[in-house]
Amino acid sequence: MDRGYYKTKESVEEYIKLAKGFNGSQLIEKLKKVLPNNSVLLEIGSGPGSDWEILKKSFNVVGSDNSAEFLSFLIAKNPNEEFLELDAITLKTDKKFDGIYSNKVMHHLRDNELTESFKRQHDILNSNGIICHSFWSGEGSEIFKGLFVNYHNKADLKKFYENSFEILHLDFYKEFDDNDSLLLIGNKK
Repeated sequence: MDRGYYKTKESVEEYIKLAKGFNGSQLIEKLKKVLPNNSVLLEIGSGPGSDWEILKKSFNVVGSDNSAEFLSFLIAKNPNEEFLELDAITLKTDKKFDGIYSNKVMHHLRDNELTESFKRQHDILNSNGIICHSFWSGEGSEIFKGLFVNYHNKADLKKFYENSFEILHLDFYKEFDDNDSLLLIGNKK
C-alpha cells in the first residue's frame, strides 16, 4: 500500500485546497456529548488542522500526523501547540489520553492494521476513554489518488470494536451523499 500521497509538499498543498471548507464539526458535536470539556484528546491524522482547530475550543488536543509535510504546516501555524509524528497503526507514544479522534483516517488501514490500531488505541487510553472515528460507508476497498481506501459497514465496524469498546454510537451520516459515511463512538471497556 502506498501511503506516500501525503508525504510530498505538492500533494499536501493539493489536499489543503480540496479540503477547504470541510470539517468534522457535526462529528465533534457528538463527541462533546460523551467526552468532558478540557479532556486530553489525541487527534489521529490532523492533516491541515481544520478539525484540530474546532477540537481545540473544547479539549486539550494533541495533534498528530504521519506526514512530516502536514506536521510542518501545522507547527508553522501553531508553534506553541503539541503535534506528534504518529503512524495510525502503531501509535508509538508513551502519552495517555482521555479520548482519541479521527475523521476519515482509519479507512486507509487494511483490516489487520485496523485491528492492530484499535488494540494500541485501547492501550493509550485512560480508563473509560472515548474513541470517535469516521469512515466511508460501503463494501470492499480501492486505490483512490494513490491511496488505499477500505470501506466499512456497521456490522464489520462492530466486529473490530466490540471486544475492547462499548459502542455508544454507530450510525450513518451525510458528508456528500445520504449515508455515505459512518461515525463510531466507543467507550473503553
